Amino acid sequence: MVPPGLRPAAGRAARVAPSALAIGRDAAPGGPAPPPVPGACDADAMQTPISPKDRFVTVYGRKPVLEALADPELTVDKVVLATNASGDSAGEILRAAKRRGVTVQRATAQRVKVLAGNGRHDQGVLADVVARRMRPLSLALSEGPAPRTVLVLDGITTPANVGMILRTATAAGVEGIVMPRRGVAAIDPMVVKASAGVAFHAPVLRCATAAGAVEELAAEGYQVVGMQASAHRSLFDLTLPDERVAFVLGGETEGISVDVHRQVTRWTRIPLGGGVESLNVASAAAVLCFELVRRGLTHDG
Repeated sequence: MVPPGLRPAAGRAARVAPSALAIGRDAAPGGPAPPPVPGACDADAMQTPISPKDRFVTVYGRKPVLEALADPELTVDKVVLATNASGDSAGEILRAAKRRGVTVQRATAQRVKVLAGNGRHDQGVLADVVARRMRPLSLALSEGPAPRTVLVLDGITTPANVGMILRTATAAGVEGIVMPRRGVAAIDPMVVKASAGVAFHAPVLRCATAAGAVEELAAEGYQVVGMQASAHRSLFDLTLPDERVAFVLGGETEGISVDVHRQVTRWTRIPLGGGVESLNVASAAAVLCFELVRRGLTHDG
């Protein structure tokens, strides 16, 4: 189990009424945060260096940092240790970093709190772990073959749901999981735990907002498909192209946001029986991902 601490979750956008949505209405929403501002993805991603936020997962706290340094499958870019950190724990971190050849930078305790984004739990130390498959969405669309199928997370604020989606989609061979910086839970301790560590290796595509991501995907020729209970077409009967399809997964309580909803070009539903009205969004994502596997529309399909 990999339980490192990370940056806190983001907020959510304005929503359409949840009564029509086929997925995710039975899960508890995450904590409140500032709402996203609609807009395009980072259009200048190719002209500017990739932000550290789009390259690293920042773990904080003594135990999470030591676990990251001890895991041979993880690449740690650097450790930042507070200047007032001392004692056995600090010494253990310094020795572990030296064994791995990892640079240790010293900074004020306040600076560490700012970098960690969580002053209550940073314990004066953080580490930037390389997320080797994480990159900006615009870069994924402009360099090499574009992902065949992608998931767009829109307003999913429950960390456990995000973690399970990352794990399931990665296992199914989905080539891109769009995680906007606003409106979706960030990779935090519960996300990492729910993904069983897969969050470090998932094909995460970063963008400012879900609305901006959908706009950019549509401009690149992707069909944008939304999941909705009132849709006439079952997912299992839906005709799909062999490539360039984006599926939008809406939030746990309020579904697909208004700014994304207006950009969806096709709608589909997961047929349900037994009087069940909806599935948890992570469960719906699992059904979707392995239907794509069945059709041979994922990397491993």
